[in-house]
Amino acid sequence: MDGPSGSGKSSASRGVARALGLRYLDTGAMYRAVTWWMLQQGVDLADADAMASRAGDPRLVMSTDPDAPGVTVDGVDVNGPIREAAVTGAVSAVSAVPEVRARLVALQREIIAGALASGGIVVEGRDIGTVVAPDAAVKVFLTASAEARAARRTAELNGTTVAAQKVEMARRDRLDSTRRADPLAKAADAVELDTTPLDLDEVIAEVLRLVKERA
Repeated sequence: MDGPSGSGKSSASRGVARALGLRYLDTGAMYRAVTWWMLQQGVDLADADAMASRAGDPRLVMSTDPDAPGVTVDGVDVNGPIREAAVTGAVSAVSAVPEVRARLVALQREIIAGALASGGIVVEGRDIGTVVAPDAAVKVFLTASAEARAARRTAELNGTTVAAQKVEMARRDRLDSTRRADPLAKAADAVELDTTPLDLDEVIAEVLRLVKERA
C-alpha cells in the first residue's frame, strides 16, 4: 500500500491486516525512527555524507501486530516522539539518503520474508510496490485531494491548521517525489484508489475486494 501522507495508508493497512489475519508494517515509522535517532545524536541533517556514515548505527525493532504497531530504537519506545513536528519536518531529508534507504529496505524485506513464511503481511509506505516488494500479489496506490489529506492530518495533530498542513504536505510531496533514491511513485501494476469521497470502512472494503480478486 503506497501513497502520499494523509491518503489513509496507515488506517486502511491496519484494517486490512486485521480483516485478513495478517501482520502489518509501517515503513514510514522506520524512516521516522532513524530521523529521531539522527536528531538525538546531533547529526547534521544538511550533510548527506554524515547521515550516510551513521545509517547503520541505530538498532530498530518493529512490532508487526496491527493492533499494537510500533518501533523501538536501541531499546527506546519512540512511537510518540517520531510523530512530533521536528521529526516530521526532517524525515524527507533523512529518507533521501541512499545509504539510509538501503539499510531500511533490507530490513523491510527481512521482516516481509518472515511474515510470508507464517501467513502474510500488509506493508505501507512510498516505495513498497516499486522497490521493496515489486512482486507483491496486490499493490494499491492511495490518493486523496490536497484538502482531504490536510484535513485528516490536522485532525491527528495538535497546534496546526489545514492551511499549514497543505503547505507542509506539498513540500514533502515534492521532496519525496523528486529524490534520487527510490522516489514516491505508483507501480505500473498498482491499482490507484482515490480515498477522498470514502470513509475508512469503504476504503478497507475496496482493498479487500481487490485482494479477493487478485490473490
